[in-house]
Amino acid sequence: MFTFTAYRTSDACDYVHVNLLKGAATVSFRNGHVYLYKNVSRRAILNLMANPNMSLGFWVNENCVNAGRTSFVSTRPLTA
Repeated sequence: MFTFTAYRTSDACDYVHVNLLKGAATVSFRNGHVYLYKNVSRRAILNLMANPNMSLGFWVNENCVNAGRTSFVSTRPLTA
């Protein structure tokens, strides 16, 4: 209910996993890098959860990458 993973067609992202309570987003990019963004706008997270047609690349650029309020750490994807 408070977490959501968006899998949509995107040239930039494989998926975005958001946590509404923590205000966090984990973004997996097509180049294999995975980043955890903190202090993401909860309003933006709700908007992503409510709009299934929203572009993931646009959302990530506006609310994670180019947002002055967020911070990020690089993580590694799980490998089998």
